[in-house]
Amino acid sequence: MFIDMDKLDKAFQLINDGILKGDFPGAVAAVGNKKGIIKLESFGNRCLYPEKLPMTKATLFDLASLTKVVATNTLFMIFLEKGLISVYDNVSYYLSEFKGKDKENITIFNLLTHTAGFVPFKDLYKLCKSYEDAISYICKLDLEYKPGTRCIYSDFSYILLGYILEKIGGARLDVLCRRYIFDPLNMENTSFNPKSSNIAATEIDSKTQKPFIGICHDENGRFFDGISGHAGLFSNVEDLCKFSNMLINKGNNFISYASFRAMVTNHTLGLEDNRGYGWCVKGHKNSFIGDIALKEAFGHTGFTGTSLWIDVESDVYAILLTNRVHPTRDNNNIIRFRRIFSNAVLGSLYI
Repeated sequence: MFIDMDKLDKAFQLINDGILKGDFPGAVAAVGNKKGIIKLESFGNRCLYPEKLPMTKATLFDLASLTKVVATNTLFMIFLEKGLISVYDNVSYYLSEFKGKDKENITIFNLLTHTAGFVPFKDLYKLCKSYEDAISYICKLDLEYKPGTRCIYSDFSYILLGYILEKIGGARLDVLCRRYIFDPLNMENTSFNPKSSNIAATEIDSKTQKPFIGICHDENGRFFDGISGHAGLFSNVEDLCKFSNMLINKGNNFISYASFRAMVTNHTLGLEDNRGYGWCVKGHKNSFIGDIALKEAFGHTGFTGTSLWIDVESDVYAILLTNRVHPTRDNNNIIRFRRIFSNAVLGSLYI
């Protein structure tokens, strides 16, 4: 597969158009293949208030729910290959408090595929006193539906999964991910609670009237000291290209080919969403990957305006990092823009 660079340039021009339309203040994007990065550019501003600051290729972004797949899900696959956990272990095997109607048969598989029966979200930071208290709250919470019968995206699945991995690994998630993922992949700029001055601003805090910069945007993640299985990770496009390169090369011996295939296979066919282990699988849904992507393509998005997707057969990946929640989360234009940008990237491919 080859890429028409003129068409790819036009795809990237859409990002400038998006900034002019007010879809987001700024962005960093990259497109690559098995051999490496093909095109990488930054656009616009990383901050508008209280001062205007330019976006750069090195700018860090709050990845929001990309945390689920870049950190938690990847760590799970590594622990699985080490024989420390199984997809079909009962959640109650690790969490004795996990009790209630229909909970006895809920497995790690249900957490991975968002089929456990949880509500999508609750304000744990208002309902609980601490991280441990929040875990206990989720364990005792009534389910919304019978496990395995629906696929409803829920932060609770990955909050619990992250906590279980912490119990297995004997350390907080930030330490484990640094040890098992970020250092081995040379992702030097990826961390929870980053220490940098070059970070894209997110929403303006109603209390301080200043934007969150380097502080987890997700309220529950912030309540957990910025470290959680569902949100809190920061990274830049260069590191995410390294991560994507591993995936587009089918694990590249970082994880096994068998694990890679299991991770990106659609395990929820016929339900509301197409889910592998953690990842969204294109199928006939998940339009952020593009209307014309192959059904085997997979990816994920983050609430703050981040996304990445990988089409192994077409030999292309695309990373789009934006600060669309700056200065407010009320701007939802990113939903359509992701699809438009993905279509243009895919349209640049030829045989």
